[in-house]
Amino acid sequence: MDFELPEEHQLAYESAFAFARDEIRPHNAEIERSDDFPRWMWQRLADQGYTGIALPEEYGGSDGDFLMAALVSRGIGRANGAIAMSFGAHLNLCAHNILRNGTEEQKQRYLPRLASTEMIGALGLTEPNAGSDAMGIQMTARATSGGYLLNGTKMFITNGPIADLLVVYAKTKPEAGSRGITAFIFETKTPGYHVARKLEKVGMRGSPTGELVFEDAFVPEENVLGKVNEGFKVVMSGLDLERAFFAVSAIGGLEAALEVSMKYATEREQFGQPIANFQLIQAKIADMYTDLEAARLMAHRCMWLAQQGKRVSKEAAAALLFTARASMRAADEALQIHGGWGYLTDFEVERMWRNAKLGEIGAGTNEIRQLLIARELFGMR
Repeated sequence: MDFELPEEHQLAYESAFAFARDEIRPHNAEIERSDDFPRWMWQRLADQGYTGIALPEEYGGSDGDFLMAALVSRGIGRANGAIAMSFGAHLNLCAHNILRNGTEEQKQRYLPRLASTEMIGALGLTEPNAGSDAMGIQMTARATSGGYLLNGTKMFITNGPIADLLVVYAKTKPEAGSRGITAFIFETKTPGYHVARKLEKVGMRGSPTGELVFEDAFVPEENVLGKVNEGFKVVMSGLDLERAFFAVSAIGGLEAALEVSMKYATEREQFGQPIANFQLIQAKIADMYTDLEAARLMAHRCMWLAQQGKRVSKEAAAALLFTARASMRAADEALQIHGGWGYLTDFEVERMWRNAKLGEIGAGTNEIRQLLIARELFGMR
């Protein structure tokens, strides 16, 4: 039983963190102020091969696996969680959906452009009244000559305001419930589509999130992803891997919280000595480290199992549930260790604190993860 990452995977993580530390972290304050993921930064990610890291070479990728992609996201997230989130939406939720479910023509047409960041990708599933109940979407796709007309609104879409390409879900047979949903590949330059607004979030600033509106927006029939009325299968085809990806990625935030806390505790003096000498501070650091080690084991094992083709629904939900909670605990303790200084925007720990909360809400809330785990254990469907 080998608990170590393969050398090439460890190197991918370390190089991604070094890149993000040197080229992203110096811009964190400006990213936070502007709430923008600048296009030049996307290009630099592409230059490193990251935006296509788990795509085959024939589609412009680097031929890595899904764990390698998640480790790159973890390394980026250690420097800036918002950038890692947008990276994950682009690669994990958009490009990989096309890779898994697309026709050869669709893969040839879109994957090289996503790998190079000629196009920025996003996933359009959530709606104003369909969050945890993802199959409760109301957006429709009405058949017309040569394709479909999309009508409806998508909400909380990561990368939405800057996306060139969406994997979007709509009802083609409304009366059939989840059996009447179809996935489409949608180019946002299409008439009838617009970004209604860029959402102002508490955290994850720099990862643009939007409300997207479709008003008779045409999508050609050759852009159906998978089969008509089988969008649910497209959603489920990669759900476990996607959750495992985000669990691994979230570890970067844990690492960052521990890193800044240890540095501050060593440098900050009270009562004539570094606060690292105080047992209560040591206890907080020890708990953060314990959470980090447990998160690594759960997330890496889950990803490894998923890549063996195993069904890991409860394992992926458990890994994501644990890493989300652990990241929030770590960010909270990091701010507490920093005291009053941590509550100021002068220190990056307050950004980590705000960012961490989204992990308990996005990609399925903690409560949905708990329900999924319990139903799997009880054999409920």
